[in-house]
Amino acid sequence: MKLAELKASVAREVDAHREQLIELSLRIHANPELGFQETKAASWLTEYLAGHGFSVEAGICELATAFRASYGTGKPVIAILAEYDALPQLGHACGHNLIAASAAGAGLASKPVIDQLGGGILVIGTPAEEVYGGKVVMAKRGAFENVDIAMMVHPGTHNTAATQALACQTLEVEFQGRAAHAAAHPEAGINALEAMIQSFNALNSLRQHIRDRARIHGIITDGGEAPNVVPAHSAGTFIVRAEDDDYLDELKERVIDCFTGAATATGARLEHRWGDVRYAALRSNLTLARLFRENLESLGRRVRLSDPESALGSTDMGNVSQLVPAIHPEVAIAPEEVVIHSPEFALAAASDAGSRGLTDAAKAMAMTVADLVSSPETVGRIKEEFRQGGQN
Repeated sequence: MKLAELKASVAREVDAHREQLIELSLRIHANPELGFQETKAASWLTEYLAGHGFSVEAGICELATAFRASYGTGKPVIAILAEYDALPQLGHACGHNLIAASAAGAGLASKPVIDQLGGGILVIGTPAEEVYGGKVVMAKRGAFENVDIAMMVHPGTHNTAATQALACQTLEVEFQGRAAHAAAHPEAGINALEAMIQSFNALNSLRQHIRDRARIHGIITDGGEAPNVVPAHSAGTFIVRAEDDDYLDELKERVIDCFTGAATATGARLEHRWGDVRYAALRSNLTLARLFRENLESLGRRVRLSDPESALGSTDMGNVSQLVPAIHPEVAIAPEEVVIHSPEFALAAASDAGSRGLTDAAKAMAMTVADLVSSPETVGRIKEEFRQGGQN
């Protein structure tokens, strides 16, 4: 069968299972589960894949809601990643229900390709992308060691083949002061809240002198207990982001200097801890992204290769992209004015437009699988780009 005919059969395979995939997506959307608690979503996905001929391993990497579903035993091994955790209060305002269902659909549609041309397809369930970085843990525990190429598709407001994401790490900060009556004996106190406020002021000054795409943001989680008591304790949570890991390391030191200076100025004692999970910058493999763009455009969408002006966040897919050639494209399901992580985007993730994004993403990924398993030369170019450093 010619490649064009094979891709057409892949698209028909997704269409044949369209209603099941949409039902799976909507069921996950209606039952939002937070990171590492996605027992229903993981169960539904593994049942669906096992029921369609995949060999399923649940609870991989010592994570109860992670899984690996495999079909075929040849090379190259192509991994399609599924996310399915929700956000507190907002549910699936990041559209992970669509990511999960499109990954399952792409895996299912890739089976005939593997049967005809060889290779292997994996659908890897990766819990807790939001905040906890499940893929970071899985990468450390070897989940991607035998993978040649990895991909997933995220819903958004643009059609973009090669997206960008920043390296980032969280920071927990506490100041210990001394309580005193704020009116009768203020001189006896050490104001821990003032230390936190001074830290914010210092960070605001620092922002003028860092690279354009670096980000520093945070919240105060404890600022005292009563207005007439000098606060003896304050706490905050911050996130520091940068375009690459080297600049993130540099920026982390400058951020800590802001807190250290505030501690010196106020007399409060500083305690801080960097988060155990660090999201790496995303390396989009352009050779792979061009294949995906061509396939998604064949479905009637206009697709940009990349968007230097796009909004920047962070994803644990960045850590995967540091290990194997990878892409993390975006497929539009809502107008530009709709902001991700909003109630409006949560509604879009359960809309007809969301369902179209799901099926288009599944088709484009499975068609890209056909490109890869049919052309060892293309796989070689993708791997060479990765060895040469690729794109951040």
